[in-house]
This record gives sequence, structure tokens and C-alpha cells, in this order.
Amino acid sequence: MRATVRILRRATLPESKCKGRCCAGKAFTLIELLLVIATITILAALMMPALATAEAKGKRTACLNNLKQCALSFQMYSADNDGKLAQNYPLQQAGTDSWVLGDMKVSVDSTNSALIRQGKLFPYASQVALYRCPADPSRTGPAPRVRSYSMNGWMGSRYMDTYQRSNGFRTFVRDSELSAAGPSRLWVILDEHEASIDDAWFLVTMDDSRPFASFPATRHEHSYGLNFGDGHTEFYKLRQSDAKLTDAGVSPSDPDWQRLKQVTTIR
Repeated sequence: MRATVRILRRATLPESKCKGRCCAGKAFTLIELLLVIATITILAALMMPALATAEAKGKRTACLNNLKQCALSFQMYSADNDGKLAQNYPLQQAGTDSWVLGDMKVSVDSTNSALIRQGKLFPYASQVALYRCPADPSRTGPAPRVRSYSMNGWMGSRYMDTYQRSNGFRTFVRDSELSAAGPSRLWVILDEHEASIDDAWFLVTMDDSRPFASFPATRHEHSYGLNFGDGHTEFYKLRQSDAKLTDAGVSPSDPDWQRLKQVTTIR
């Protein structure tokens, strides 16, 4: 018997028919392309505010986390040093035992991360990024400043006892003093405005002589973060505009100022 071999041909259309039927179906007209581009543009425009909001919320959360870590380091330092609080003095009296070093208005200090590492809290909050708010826009030349946070001037030294009109308000240099006053009621470190920050000491004049001589940040939807002696953190919403704060035009009766005073110290 002879074996019969059949060769099967692929079921394809003739070349002329392929060109007519397939290729024509894949082409886009100019109008269709313009419609696609317009649709993508509209969708991108709709998504941009949502993306910007998500980014702002992420930076806000990161700032609160930084302040939380600083609060924990403040407590751990005290526990390791016989109940003493980390030192906090104005720049002219600040020594090497300060909680952090450097003046953000001095260019060589403002980008020097070594000054952060030399601070007494750094062994407990040992990442330089923890001392800077991620939303802080301040820079010295091309480099971002290394610090955004400052400590309550009534904490960490008796300096404010020498203030001529302290009016009997307390300073705190030991955790026992802070505990007796109520640590959940008193702030320790806050996010300071980039136009105000210099040393790491935040001035609050309880006699209302200089409302917002140092002023808090406004970069989180016109709010600033702060931590408290018990370790918790909060955001305070400001009513005043940036211009009113920076022009020293704040009245002693201003509600933003009075709110900060209420959590600064006690008699």
C-alpha cells in the first residue's frame, strides 16, 4: 500500500483581503486620538487634587510621628539621667549639654547635621530626619535646613525665672516637677515656623508682653504639631494668617496665642 501524505494549508486570507479587512480595523482617526488625549487630560486634572491631598496628609502624619519620637526620647533621657530634663537654653547660653544644637538662621549651622547628632536627645531619636518636618520648605542655598522643631522655653532650664515679669509661672528641670504639674497639660516640643526658627528654644511670654515672639508653623493646612510631657501629640489649627503672625501684629487676647499659653506652663 502506498502511504498518502496530505499537506494542510493554513487557513489564511489572501494577502489582498488581509490588508483590506485587518489593517483598516486597527487604525485610529485623528478625531479618535484627540478624544483619547482629552479624556486622559481630564482624568489627570481630576486626580491631581486628590494626589496633592494625600501627599499633604502623608507629610502631616510623618510630622506627628517625628514629634512622637522626640517626646519618647525626651522621656528616655530623663529616665537615664536621674530624672533631669534635657537642657534647653536660648542660644547665648546654650552649651554642649543642650537637647539639640545649632541656629537655623546661621547658614553653616542650618545644614550641619553634626549639630543634630551632638544633641543630648540624639542617642534616643537617632535619625537626623526626625528633627525636620517633611513639609518644611526652608533651605539654605540648595540644601534643606536640618531642623524644624523647638522646645518650650519653660522646660529644661531656669532661664525664664530670671525674666523680669515671670509672674510666678513655673520652670521645669526635673520630671518630678513636670509630673506634679500634669505632663498631659504641658507641651514640650513643637513645629516652629521657618521664618521664626533660630535656636532650639521657643519663647512664650506669659505676661503677654510679646505675643508670638516665636511663632509656630502653618504648613499643615494652617496648623502646627506639638508634643506633650506624657508623650502624646496634637495639631492646633491657627485662625490668624501668616502675615499677621510674622508682622508681630498679634493681640494679647488673640485666641491662638491664648491657647498656646494655656499649655505652656502653670503657676
